[in-house]
Amino acid sequence: MRASGILMPVFSLPGPFGIGTLGKEAFAFVDFLADAKQTYWQILPIGPTGYGDSPYQSFSAFAGNPYFIDYRLLADVGLLTADEVPAARPVGPIDYGALYNERPVILKKAADRLLAAPSPSYEAFCEAQSFWLEDYALFMAVKAEQGQAGLADWPDDLRCRKPEAIAAAKQRLAGAVDYYKAVQFFFYTQWNALKAYANGKGVRLVGDIPIYVSPDSSDLWTHPELFQTDGEMHLTQVAGCPPDAFAADGQLWGNPLYDWPTHKATGFAWWKQRMKHATSIYDVVRIDHFRGFESYYSIPAGNKTATGGHWEKGPDRDFINAMHENLGEGGIIAEDLGYLTPEVKAMLSASGYPGMKIMQFAFDSRESGNYLPHTYHRNSVVYTGTHDNVTTEGWRTNASAEDVAYACRYLRCQPEELTEAMICACLASVSDTAVIPLADWLHLGSEARINTPSTQGSNWQWRLTCPLPEALAGHIAQLTVLYERAQ
Repeated sequence: MRASGILMPVFSLPGPFGIGTLGKEAFAFVDFLADAKQTYWQILPIGPTGYGDSPYQSFSAFAGNPYFIDYRLLADVGLLTADEVPAARPVGPIDYGALYNERPVILKKAADRLLAAPSPSYEAFCEAQSFWLEDYALFMAVKAEQGQAGLADWPDDLRCRKPEAIAAAKQRLAGAVDYYKAVQFFFYTQWNALKAYANGKGVRLVGDIPIYVSPDSSDLWTHPELFQTDGEMHLTQVAGCPPDAFAADGQLWGNPLYDWPTHKATGFAWWKQRMKHATSIYDVVRIDHFRGFESYYSIPAGNKTATGGHWEKGPDRDFINAMHENLGEGGIIAEDLGYLTPEVKAMLSASGYPGMKIMQFAFDSRESGNYLPHTYHRNSVVYTGTHDNVTTEGWRTNASAEDVAYACRYLRCQPEELTEAMICACLASVSDTAVIPLADWLHLGSEARINTPSTQGSNWQWRLTCPLPEALAGHIAQLTVLYERAQ
């Protein structure tokens, strides 16, 4: 089955409250996708954002981001008054500081009304999500009490979950715990409505989960035995990537590394629970840094760069077999970019999951992998670029003249036609699925870049600031039909 979709983070939608919402703008985008004959809407992780406002550094592997909650929908069900819904803001780059200050004040009003007379649907939600919800809510309540300090800086008795300290915190912070649970109910009520609407329109949601959890997360706090720590909640080794042509010092992510022998001893129970949750809220799940299951780069905690790290063996086929046992053999996209050994390729082949192809990489002389379209195989997902790449138009104007000339020779186009030519090459390829970032369909330049890896300060801020051109859905649909990707 040949299919296509569009990559567009929820936070990049033109919502009225400073960030994309789960309200009418998201529903309108689903309508656009359906009109454009798209099968998939791929998004970035939807968890609460932590360090650097990154969706890949979340306070929980299970929770939803309160920033996406649409106030208007809360007003529709009587949890906010019309006067409490703030005026719409001009659409521009995301101001996370403003969101951080405003959201709790308004959401607290809605939570208080819900908790004054909890609905049966709220009680059912809390029961169904009890395997993570209570722990997450307590984590967030303690974090707020500690002035939003990171987990590593909490008092020893709380950081290490001494039973008497946890019991006292549950009693002392009961009201705050209930607030965080209510906010998650708001998020998932709106998320599930959006997913149902999308599915009803023939659009499937492709979610994205980081392989690692954040060092400042309820996941590490409540399950330290699953990670490489010293027994006092201090990390001993952290995650990252080795130096390469794109980053001379490598990438120091700082995430906790898994204690894989412990995971294996439990039959990968935590991962099974995580994937079961992910596949319940998404139709397809992309796992970021999939190669880390075969082997992972381990950096001593405290290092200032990723140099000095080394490779360690991961769970490999044992993990794959556990996922097949739990989920079957479909519904996963394996992000397999970067340094791939024969062992990684063998693991991916054994999984049966499609890997990723990046059209920009095919013509980038810094990239050693072979991403030329004539080498693709069917069981793959092809992109012009991802959230970690500059837009294709940005690539055209920033890449070396030699790389651009090579791309134009290969794609038989003039430089000013390169973005459209790359899109068409993706759609025409044998890859079963093609996903094109919306910024590329709009031919936007570097100003629409979402993330530049290994940098801080201006990532995750791009939003769609203008209405979509009326003819765009028809243009996308026409090409989708031409290359036989319409369902």
